[in-house]
Amino acid sequence: MLAADQRPPVLRVVKEPRLKICLLGYRSNPYSGGQGIYIKFLSKALVDAGHSVDVISGEPYPELDERVRLIKLPGLNLFEADNHITALLPKHLLSYTDFFEWFSMLTGGFPEPYTFGRRLVQYFKRHQPDYDIVHDNQSLCYGTLQLQKMDVPVITTIHHPITSDLRIALQSADTWKLRLLIKRWHSFLKMQKKVVRQLDNLVTVSRASRQDIATDFGISETKLNIVHNGIDTGMFRPIPSIEPDEFNVMATASADVPLKGLDYLIRAISILTDEIPELKLTVLGKLKEDGTTAKLIKELGLESRIHFHSGLSSQEVAELYANASCAVVPSIYEGFGLPAGEAMACGVPVISTNGGALPEVVGDAGITVPTRDHLALADAIRTLLTDSNLKHSLAAKGRARILDLFSWEVASGDMVQLYRDVISGKVNN
Repeated sequence: MLAADQRPPVLRVVKEPRLKICLLGYRSNPYSGGQGIYIKFLSKALVDAGHSVDVISGEPYPELDERVRLIKLPGLNLFEADNHITALLPKHLLSYTDFFEWFSMLTGGFPEPYTFGRRLVQYFKRHQPDYDIVHDNQSLCYGTLQLQKMDVPVITTIHHPITSDLRIALQSADTWKLRLLIKRWHSFLKMQKKVVRQLDNLVTVSRASRQDIATDFGISETKLNIVHNGIDTGMFRPIPSIEPDEFNVMATASADVPLKGLDYLIRAISILTDEIPELKLTVLGKLKEDGTTAKLIKELGLESRIHFHSGLSSQEVAELYANASCAVVPSIYEGFGLPAGEAMACGVPVISTNGGALPEVVGDAGITVPTRDHLALADAIRTLLTDSNLKHSLAAKGRARILDLFSWEVASGDMVQLYRDVISGKVNN
């Protein structure tokens, strides 16, 4: 018989009529960022529960279960273009949407939420699809507002207010030119602030996010429902056949993104190298060779101790966790904290900051330290690496906490109930 923490989750059986659900993602990268992960696993959990699910997405497209239909709304995909200037083709001049996307990107903006919304409305007008509910994944664009005005039942997930990203990025900028570029990049927030105040149905992923969204967007907390994110506890699981490296610390954190706090973890590793010569850091993320993180690693002489991995499958990520002695989430802010949840689901003891919703996810099943405190991170790493009893205790508590509170089976069941409340008009606007 399988141990309790190794059994696959029991699927809920739909007792009420199945729903026709459409999930929206203006970009759904399956390998980085939470949006693609959210689309991938929520859609799978919904079809597992017996519902019909389509995903309408811009590029990059998500990886989806074969039972989920992907409807592609391609834009210019300028992030993948070799040259942004020459990416505009003559045919694009005939489209206001294409030209706006190109010109905005060329001048330092981030147009994808807006242009995705325009293409989305065109698609609905052309095809008139019949869905019970349309669930937008944080585009907060004029297009979803227009669908609402067309009597399409719409609900929008806001993972966290991007205003917090803007504040942290501006605090980290050391020149006025960089601050100007950061403000230009985040100019889409003007649209989001207007739209969020007019959308009828909103959901977020944590109490911390609800409070911050309400404050930054000027709305009442009562307008925001909470459905926690889920973790794929079947994929992210302990792998007993892989022996952990007792000196290997793992982190999932984007380099050169101040919000993720990776530089503080790198400084913590630097502090510990003399007393723990075998110490190394495995980072799930991509390193920019000319970025500030790469420069810091070189400055501290840690090139041989820090290894970056990107473009991995979920199974490969689970195997990386299995090889780690502990996982660290050094973020300054997290709207939920998927990296912490995935590590805990893998049975890896976790150290996290108290940024945003991380304490909600970690609870008493990990070590929590203040944000922006590399000394506290170093102390926590030292404690875990030298106390095997604590490591094993936190590993077991972490896995159990995720199974009880944060599986996708639980999350999708709560989301479906919210869908039904929206459809029946029971949600208070």
